[in-house]
Amino acid sequence: MKMTRVLVGLAAASVLLMAQPKVKSKAEAEAIQAIQNAADVDSRLAAIESMLTKFADTEFKPVLLQMATSLVQQKGDYEQTIIWGERTLEADPKNYTAMVMLANTIAQRTREHDLDREDKLGRAEKYARGAMDLLQTAQKPRPDITDEQWTAAKSDLNAQAHQALGFAAMARKKFDAAIAEFGLAATLANPPDPATYVRLADAQTQAGKFDDALATIEKVLVMPDLNAQVKQVAENVKANATRLKAAKKQ
Repeated sequence: MKMTRVLVGLAAASVLLMAQPKVKSKAEAEAIQAIQNAADVDSRLAAIESMLTKFADTEFKPVLLQMATSLVQQKGDYEQTIIWGERTLEADPKNYTAMVMLANTIAQRTREHDLDREDKLGRAEKYARGAMDLLQTAQKPRPDITDEQWTAAKSDLNAQAHQALGFAAMARKKFDAAIAEFGLAATLANPPDPATYVRLADAQTQAGKFDDALATIEKVLVMPDLNAQVKQVAENVKANATRLKAAKKQ
């Protein structure tokens, strides 16, 4: 098995969209194998850091940094996502996937009353819009990616960028803007993401569009194999929209 394929198998699907690097030595190949063999996320991150230290000129650097960003984002580690994401952009300034991850991480963790709210939201929006701008002219990074796969991947990344803009709008209580962004994210996501529809329904509820919110939630609740946590949040949003709609009629 080629070591490049081994490494790709470790990362999120977005790593498939990166140009395929080459192994320069047996020692480098063994370092990649150590990443694959890592037993858990923390061990894998340590193996990535070790490889980056030992092989400073490795062609795998952007792939490894993006992989690490994805891993810490999945862990929900805000600070480390920012650190690894920014390291990725230092190595690869046009890495639209890292931009999307940073945009979502920053925007989702920003709250209405944060003293630095506008600074953080401005960064998130810059990353989101930067990624969308790059995706407009981005070419397939590898010849083995089909046109259909490339179109789907770009659509999903655009969906995630719009989701980040939706989070930013929610933090500013600009609910109509949030509805527009989450709506685009829901439409563009490939495959459809139930959580995005729940966020859309929440924005519709906050905007007082209760019928729209309830219709959106019904779409979620009939989706097959719905994650239990997403289902619970959806039911909470539905209950809130129902309660507020009834209160408005009184």
